[in-house]
Amino acid sequence: MKAAVWHGEKDIRVEDVELRPLKENEVKVKVAWAGICGSDLHEYQEGPVFIPVGEENEFTGEKAPLTMGHEFAGVIEEVGSKVTKYKAGDRVVINPTITRGIKPDEFDRYDGYAFIGLHSNGGFAAYANIPENNIYRVPDSLSLEEAALVEPSAVAVQAVKDSGLRFGDTVAIFGAGPIGLLTIVAARAAGASRIIVADLSQPRLDLAKKAGATDIINSGEKDAFQTIRDLVPGGVDVSFEVAGVAPTFKQALDATKARGIVDVISIFARPIEWNPMQLTNTGVSVTASIVYTKKTFQQTINLIASGQLKPQDVVTSHIQLEEIVEKGFEALTKDKTQAKILVKLSGEK
Repeated sequence: MKAAVWHGEKDIRVEDVELRPLKENEVKVKVAWAGICGSDLHEYQEGPVFIPVGEENEFTGEKAPLTMGHEFAGVIEEVGSKVTKYKAGDRVVINPTITRGIKPDEFDRYDGYAFIGLHSNGGFAAYANIPENNIYRVPDSLSLEEAALVEPSAVAVQAVKDSGLRFGDTVAIFGAGPIGLLTIVAARAAGASRIIVADLSQPRLDLAKKAGATDIINSGEKDAFQTIRDLVPGGVDVSFEVAGVAPTFKQALDATKARGIVDVISIFARPIEWNPMQLTNTGVSVTASIVYTKKTFQQTINLIASGQLKPQDVVTSHIQLEEIVEKGFEALTKDKTQAKILVKLSGEK
């Protein structure tokens, strides 16, 4: 079968691979749609970040080269001998997180996590073999194309939950990439009264407005901190840092009210210099999240299926697997009008 395989930095190849044998606790999923994530882009631009190279990952037993893709949905084609909850023909979406399973994820969702599609073979392929515990049914009201948006939406939903955002709160979001846009959607659904988004790219700010931002700031033209303080004297209740660079991290802290919350969702490509006195002098708290609980993942499915959460507007392109490098990774690198790009595999609805 054809798959998009990561071999190294700027080296993703669409090539023929063999699907490994199905394990007794796994299901074989015929992939319908898969999304390109910001973490996938990091792997393409400066990887390896998460992908195991040289030594196999301790949880998955796999290493590069491997098939990428962790935001995907499809239809079960075959089930392993010990699978009891699912059958062939079930429409499913994949939760790609793998942990030791020793601690309840409500207590420690970082219990040695790994990701299908980053630490093991994933969904940029015709088929993927997935553990039964990592799949969830897709409601009839949800298309498989929409279900491919569940995983990145769950990242944003978990971040909003972690921030403690309450109905009526004011919010600043630094970075209008795919996760930043989905954070707008989640914050709006959670009852934020004002959502201010700062970014250097006007096309992405236009997408932010479409996604539900009440105010947008081109931080290449205006001072984001001062503009936010003019809009919300005293600072916003909650800020989300979704750009992953030192200036936006510091701006997020400055833009937040005394004893407010800054939630970091981004992946930082390199270390930053920063003075913790910025916290000491304001009482601002910093939290961070990159994964979500099983409960949050199911809640995200339910929220999208009911229409309470509407991530569909962040999708900017649909491409074929054969186009994934040029029209996927390269487009996301060079074209700021692009946000969430979905890859069509079987294309089933």
